[in-house]
Amino acid sequence: MDFLTSFWDLLLVFFWAFIFIASLFLLIMVFSDLFRDKKLSGWWKAVWAIFLVFIPLGTALVYLIFRGRGMTERNMKDSIAAQKQAEDYIRTVAGASPAEEISRAKALLDSGAISADEFEQIKRSALAS
Repeated sequence: MDFLTSFWDLLLVFFWAFIFIASLFLLIMVFSDLFRDKKLSGWWKAVWAIFLVFIPLGTALVYLIFRGRGMTERNMKDSIAAQKQAEDYIRTVAGASPAEEISRAKALLDSGAISADEFEQIKRSALAS
């Protein structure tokens, strides 16, 4: 009997720990969205923050109900912007595409700066990478 009691007590502790961590995560999400929103005035942000401090879960649920769609749109917009920024960074670091390298090598070949063998070598290395 003692094992079953301790087992259910352990399950209860895990359940309440999950509820606590989930509510903290929810509060952090709401606070971050609240201060990320540029359309909301400072006074409304202060009102939401005061209610989040004194009535945390109720206010967070009300916030999700009334402002959840905007929260999703802001998250999607930030995600797309971050993805675009990462792609731009990768393009700048990666250098030229194989087609650009071959066209530059072709221009050098046409100007006589490199030989046909060197052009073929550049073309092979560009297509290999």
